[in-house]
Amino acid sequence: MAMSFEWPWQYRFPPFFTLQPNVDTRQKQLAAWCSLVLSFCRLHKQSSMTVMEAQESPLFNNVKLQRKLPVESIQIVLEELRKKGNLEWLDKNKSSFLIMWRRPEEWGKLIYQWVSRSGQNNSVFTLYELTNGEDTENEVPGCIGRVYYSWLFHCPAGLCLLLPPSPHDFSAVAWPSPSFRLGKAGAFF
Repeated sequence: MAMSFEWPWQYRFPPFFTLQPNVDTRQKQLAAWCSLVLSFCRLHKQSSMTVMEAQESPLFNNVKLQRKLPVESIQIVLEELRKKGNLEWLDKNKSSFLIMWRRPEEWGKLIYQWVSRSGQNNSVFTLYELTNGEDTENEVPGCIGRVYYSWLFHCPAGLCLLLPPSPHDFSAVAWPSPSFRLGKAGAFF
């Protein structure tokens, strides 16, 4: 059964869709937007999008109120998320981004806890198995490799070993499904 998203009260308040000039009010407003973006993306397991997709999505476009956050304001909200470690721009133009509803350090700890709880220490996995495997349905969201790979860099020290697909390929972005080994073998990053 799909869970429905509960919009915060601000989402039904038209001025929420215009960034306020007062510094204190704007800080509270940005905090509310950041919380909304993270909650929405977490519920929908959405890890990447473009700024234009974001503007047209229900996230920044309240059809009922006929209010839409302008692109410039969306950029400010997204930059605030980047400063907090919850967003990474995918291009120099800042038109597409990865959203991380948990920071990579939090995911690293959660991944290790999941592996330990499920008794799979000293096992080898591919990124595909970790993000799409039968045992990961509720624990680890399906996600693109680049985000997941950054999470693995934040596993507790000495508990994760990343194995490249070939001795000459050390580009995290180019690895469609690199294997890594969890256990007390040591960390080689």
